[in-house]
Amino acid sequence: MVAAGAALADEVGLANLTMGLLAERVSVRTPSLYKHVGGQEALNRRIAALALSEAADTVGDAVRGYAGRDALAAAARAFRAFVLEHPGRYAVTLGMEPSGPDDPLATASQRLLAAFTAVLRGYEIAESDADHALRMLRSLCHGFATLQAANGFQWSTDIDESFEWLITFTDRGLRAI
Repeated sequence: MVAAGAALADEVGLANLTMGLLAERVSVRTPSLYKHVGGQEALNRRIAALALSEAADTVGDAVRGYAGRDALAAAARAFRAFVLEHPGRYAVTLGMEPSGPDDPLATASQRLLAAFTAVLRGYEIAESDADHALRMLRSLCHGFATLQAANGFQWSTDIDESFEWLITFTDRGLRAI
């Protein structure tokens, strides 16, 4: 049910994902769907946990064996590709707060942060700056990918070229700390 909901969110957009539409997609009556998923909020939470887990796997696999700029580029490209391929399921992760440390959402979120943290190990970043560097890296990757997914780049400069420029700029900044 959750995978079908995530795929539907990618297809129609998070704002258009409803229990009725999901029930139609999986060929059940809407009341029957509530036996499997407690409601829209529960569905969204489960999709968010799935999306963060998938993103963690994607970024983690991409950076394995790399360090420094190579790891940064691999992580950024993998994350961007994930968001562009799965805009609906990624959108549901935004602002979704875990209910506690055992919440699958918390576990998946920590795994994604661990993948980005692995990138930062390739740079000489003071422990006191680690959280700032992690927030910066996540913000850059998230911002670019979500803007692109929302068709937010309207001018003629090549988007891939801009993205590679962002990676180079970020690498230089992390080396300069």
